[in-house]
Amino acid sequence: MHLCTDLPGFGRVTIRPVDPVADLDVIHSWVVQERARFWGMRDLDRERVGEIYAYLDSLDTHHAYLLHRDGVPVALFQTYEPEHDPVGEAYDVQPGDFGIHLLIGPPSTDGVEPGFTGTLLRVFLDFVLATPGRTRIVAEPDARNARAVARFVGAGFVLGPQIDLPEKRAQLVFLDPTTLPG
Repeated sequence: MHLCTDLPGFGRVTIRPVDPVADLDVIHSWVVQERARFWGMRDLDRERVGEIYAYLDSLDTHHAYLLHRDGVPVALFQTYEPEHDPVGEAYDVQPGDFGIHLLIGPPSTDGVEPGFTGTLLRVFLDFVLATPGRTRIVAEPDARNARAVARFVGAGFVLGPQIDLPEKRAQLVFLDPTTLPG
C-alpha cells in the first residue's frame, strides 16, 4: 500500500512500505538517537535493527512505513493488529481496533515548523483509515513520554488506561475516527 499526495503549503507527502535493506541506514540512524529513547532501540547495532525490520516485513499483521516529504524521509510509522501483538493481551481488544506507532525523524537544520508533526500524523491516520473496517485506532506510547501522549490527545485521541508491557509502562490512547473533523 502506497500513498502520494500534494498538500498545499506543506509539500508532496509519500508513504511507502519500509524496505528492510534499502532503508536500514535511515532507520538505524534515527532509532539510536537520544530523542528516540522511548522507541526502545537506542543500544541496538545496525545488524539487529535490520533483523527486526526484516522480521516485521515478514508478518501479515505488522507493517512499517517511511513517510517522505518532498522526497526526504521524515517519519517512521508502524501499524499492527492488536490481537496479534503483546498489547492485545493487556487491554480488551474491540473488533476493528488497529494499532499504530510513530517516530518522527530528526528535525532538519532549520528545525521543525509549527504543525509539522500534526500534519504528518493526520496524513498517516487518513492512510490507515482508508482501509474499511478500522473503527478505532490504538496507540501505546511510553507513559513517561508526555510529548507523545500530548501529541496523540491533540490529534483527537482519548486517554485509556496505563498498561504494563514487557518493555515499558504504556499509556493507551484511542481514536474513534467518527469524531475527526471532515
